[in-house]
Amino acid sequence: LMARCLKSERKGRPIFYGAMITEGMVALVWATVAMWFFYDAPQPGYEQIAGGAANGFHTSAPMVVNLVCNDWLGVLGGILAMLGVVAAPITSGDTAFRSARLIVAQALKINQLPKANRLYICIPLFVASFALLIWQISNPDGFNTIWQYFGWANQTLSVFTLWSITVYLVREKKPYIITLIPALFMTCVCTTFLAVSKTAFGLPLGVSYAVGAAALVIAAAWFGMWLKKYKKA
Repeated sequence: LMARCLKSERKGRPIFYGAMITEGMVALVWATVAMWFFYDAPQPGYEQIAGGAANGFHTSAPMVVNLVCNDWLGVLGGILAMLGVVAAPITSGDTAFRSARLIVAQALKINQLPKANRLYICIPLFVASFALLIWQISNPDGFNTIWQYFGWANQTLSVFTLWSITVYLVREKKPYIITLIPALFMTCVCTTFLAVSKTAFGLPLGVSYAVGAAALVIAAAWFGMWLKKYKKA
């Protein structure tokens, strides 16, 4: 959605690069909080995990936010936890649904001006999401399972994005090496994870490394052949 709103490619760097820097700073803040809260004396935070699980927090992310906010900030912390864990994801979910609708509509060439056409795409998305939500609620480890799938799917998306940008840079006669190397690296990483992860193929570690290395070689060779053919055209 953000990319569709940009009037010029020049705005891509301050917006997307700035968002990456900001997200990295947020990650560093929470990493620092976790190191201090869960391992500091006199009462290390990890001693409160058992109590948190007894109160219904079966997943790590909500438990961490709840314990830290309530322990350090009391009632105000509870409000912040509610806003951070409930309100913020709702807005992100809204954006995700709209993005998914537009992606599907563009892929299937479905005009989104008529409201009925929007419902044709939205209703199946809503049904699938509600099914995942119900399953997550009934399964104590459901959130962690969904989060694992989200994690590797998000990284896999970065692989396709990096390759797309690499091809774009080649066609624009710009230094494509700056995205080619990350594309090859992430291709190897994601393939290795899918091979070794129990949520995917669950192969032995040594075999998974071999599969990742093979994916790296194949991707590099494939790109090399395409580049040679493109330059001759």
